Amino acid sequence: MNVRAQVSMVFHLDKCIGCHTCSLACKNLWTSRPGTEYMWWNNVETKPGTGYPTLYEDQEQYDGGWKLERGELKLRLNSRAGELLNLAFNPRLPSLDDYYEPWTYKYNDLIDAPQGDGQPVAAPVSLITGKEIDIEAGPNWDDDLSGSPVYAANDPNLKGLSEEERQMLFATERLVYFYLPRICNHCANPSCVAACPAGAIYKRGEDGIVLVSQEKCMGWRMCISGCPYKKVYFNWETGKSEKCILCYPRLETQQAPACMHSCVGRIRYLGLLLYDADRIEQTAKRPDHELVEAQRAMILDPFDPEVVARAHENGIDDGQIEAARKSPVFQYVKRWRLALPLHPEFRTLPMLFYVPPLLPVTGSMGDGVYDNSADFFSSLESARLPLRYMANLFTAGDEEQVAAVYRKLIAVRIFKRAQTVGDIPAERVAQTLEQARTTPEEIEEIYQLTSLAGFDERFVIPPFSREAAIELVQITQQRQEGGGMGFLHGPQRGL
Repeated sequence: MNVRAQVSMVFHLDKCIGCHTCSLACKNLWTSRPGTEYMWWNNVETKPGTGYPTLYEDQEQYDGGWKLERGELKLRLNSRAGELLNLAFNPRLPSLDDYYEPWTYKYNDLIDAPQGDGQPVAAPVSLITGKEIDIEAGPNWDDDLSGSPVYAANDPNLKGLSEEERQMLFATERLVYFYLPRICNHCANPSCVAACPAGAIYKRGEDGIVLVSQEKCMGWRMCISGCPYKKVYFNWETGKSEKCILCYPRLETQQAPACMHSCVGRIRYLGLLLYDADRIEQTAKRPDHELVEAQRAMILDPFDPEVVARAHENGIDDGQIEAARKSPVFQYVKRWRLALPLHPEFRTLPMLFYVPPLLPVTGSMGDGVYDNSADFFSSLESARLPLRYMANLFTAGDEEQVAAVYRKLIAVRIFKRAQTVGDIPAERVAQTLEQARTTPEEIEEIYQLTSLAGFDERFVIPPFSREAAIELVQITQQRQEGGGMGFLHGPQRGL
């Protein structure tokens, strides 16, 4: 057992209102420099939709993440040696059209325009070339429109839906969308690390944050292709790659990352997880339908005496262990089994988890009559978003795992409705709890953390000791056999 500490996150999608405050906080703090105009380390997508950059989820196009080949874990992109052949031309690299050409406006035209009959207009100009452009795309171009066939029809997650499900999804009276905020997942098995020929990307031993060394980066951009979530960006001004750093300077001073601190909907949770690094490779090799459960099993119980002892051996101190015990991420992911990783089939073992959105069914059309007599709290049978779609997003296609999450979410709603309003029969409440395999005590805990938790409960920031971290690196260097990310047998070993 090789115990490691990982700062991890949970985003509760039922609470996201799509205000983009998180994106603006990150943009103002980190990507307001020349060369970063098109970068959005934090972005909020509307689903169903094509995302940012366009169709980033389609690995048939981009070859990001990992694949199983004859039982071995390999980069979908290529081996490091093979990547050298594509340095001059990389067909798997998103183009500027897949992002958008950043722009500003000629605001002086509004002031300096000569007198005339028409209203002066501030023409858009490219922030890259300085020339006037026609705006054709933006970082959230399909915001609130992804539910329409114009955008949603191209969503890769619609794969496997029947024609009837597609028609129902796009029917005007059933039109539905939800918001999906994204940052770097700071994966346990990051393919960007393995894809970098220069070894410029690394995973910090003390907290698992994935960073790009600006000194070592050669600007080859294989990390961009290798990341299946396209959360690494190329700075055209400096010739270096950049990405979300999880605001580690803020974390080291006990402050929440900017996107989390500014979140209006309070959807974001941050905490420490302990996991077994020796199980990374075997976990990533599991069949698609077993990946979620295998990743949960890789996460260790911070109350287990053996785990604590092994953690101490690896330089994890009591303050971090206590933070792991109070972690809201541990509650959502391991104890309550409500939070799921985004696209586990990419096999990067992302450490950002999502509680799926549970949208109410308020009515439907039938024979020209609008019927709003359906259950206000929805059900698995009447969900406006098919389980297949949510399974394609969060469980590599396993609908039963999504259904298990939804049964518990529905149980929380029904139990609290019966408790506060009293209009739901006790028999139905008992039946719902039994189906969800939960208890009133667990529901109260979920409700407390979801609806009433304060700042310190949502963000349990572990203490950071740089001296201990340096010592940990020295210990690891003595023990490791070479390669990897500071682990004894890193997932990139042999590439």
